[in-house]
Amino acid sequence: MSDKNVIGLKIRQLRESREMSTEELAQASESSVELIENIENGEVVPSLAPLIKIARALGVRLGTFLDDAPQSGPVTVKEGKSEQVIYFSGQENETKESHLEFYALASGKSDRHMEPFIIDVDLHDDDNFKLLAHEGEEFIYVLEGDIEILYGQEKYVVSKGDSIYYDSVVPHHLHAHGENPAKILAVIYTPF
Repeated sequence: MSDKNVIGLKIRQLRESREMSTEELAQASESSVELIENIENGEVVPSLAPLIKIARALGVRLGTFLDDAPQSGPVTVKEGKSEQVIYFSGQENETKESHLEFYALASGKSDRHMEPFIIDVDLHDDDNFKLLAHEGEEFIYVLEGDIEILYGQEKYVVSKGDSIYYDSVVPHHLHAHGENPAKILAVIYTPF
């Protein structure tokens, strides 16, 4: 399993603990069997949208894929240096390379309703972005660089110090804008 994709093991463990076949999880999450198998084997770097659907199909929060030892009290992360990292492609059809590194800021906090992350957003070589949708809401605050958000038929450029809050059910895509990578604080809410 790739060091950049440790969530596959958790997905497999959750699926097997529910006595669910790969085919059943694929159907429940509106994914292909091949995608589920490739994620579980650590062969692909998935985008966020299918992971949210897989989490819902398994009956867990997205953050469950990051949780180790849940805590009931506060969870602190010093200087945004979380050791819990998830790598995402940012594109559903591009799964071999990571363009988004999500540093979890609340992993281990039990019963949370939000998923806060510091995200390093790398540059894409291709501007042919597929917009994806999922349940919930997202709040983005740009810490460094510029971000372009394709949201339905609209485009928004958000720069350092700017923020945007949107409904995730509208098809969207977020990527670095310009010639430099970016860094954002993102808070993702998905109903459980």
